[in-house]
Amino acid sequence: MIELGVNIDHVATLRQARRSYDPDPLWAAVEAHLGGADGITVHLREDRRHIQDADVRRLRDTTQIKLNLEMAATGEMLAIAQDIKPEMAMLVPEGRHEITTEGGLDIVSQEARLKAIVARLADAGIVTSVFIDADLAQVEAAARIGARVCEIHTGPYAQAFYEQGRDAEAPAVLRQVALIRDAGAAVRQLGMRFNAGHALNYFNVEPIARLPGVRELHIGHAIVSRAVFVGLRAAVREMKTLMRDAARSAVQG
Repeated sequence: MIELGVNIDHVATLRQARRSYDPDPLWAAVEAHLGGADGITVHLREDRRHIQDADVRRLRDTTQIKLNLEMAATGEMLAIAQDIKPEMAMLVPEGRHEITTEGGLDIVSQEARLKAIVARLADAGIVTSVFIDADLAQVEAAARIGARVCEIHTGPYAQAFYEQGRDAEAPAVLRQVALIRDAGAAVRQLGMRFNAGHALNYFNVEPIARLPGVRELHIGHAIVSRAVFVGLRAAVREMKTLMRDAARSAVQG
């Protein structure tokens, strides 16, 4: 059954806008759990623009569902992950001047370094995921470094969906879906778990949720944005229903 990991970074973004105590990411994690989230994702960035070290520790101590720590492949973040021990650590590229993650991790160009990091995470009992573009060379490199999960970057698909007037059958959209589908098939063939995420929302999620073998979608900004109007618990419930219905229709069809 397809699962939903809810990224709560932007609850912390709102808090940090005033350097205040509210809203509390821990409370957001509880509400997401009650709405049906299967996991909580946070990205502890180098510049600490939203999630803070104390948030990660409190979430580790309190969250009753899977904790996924997005992190750059740096010594600092490796040490934090080894100490906190999330269920999963997802290696992502990180640029200080980017608004959000801009593309997948280039594993091919740094295999030796990343393989060592993955090994150290594994020694700490942490499953390693890598956030990569829908590129077969990167999928194969992910397998070589020992990653157990590949999250395929859905940003190009989401951009095409928006530019084509939210037409899921537009050729440009179908091309992006095919790239993600083929990358996911390669991920599974190489014995890794196929996850997907980035820029997914209530309008574009269904074609991705219908892909064969996709295990988990990670969605954050769209859910937090919807929560402003309907509450986080309801926003999570609505997203999970869309995903589950889409995945079920793909199996039945």
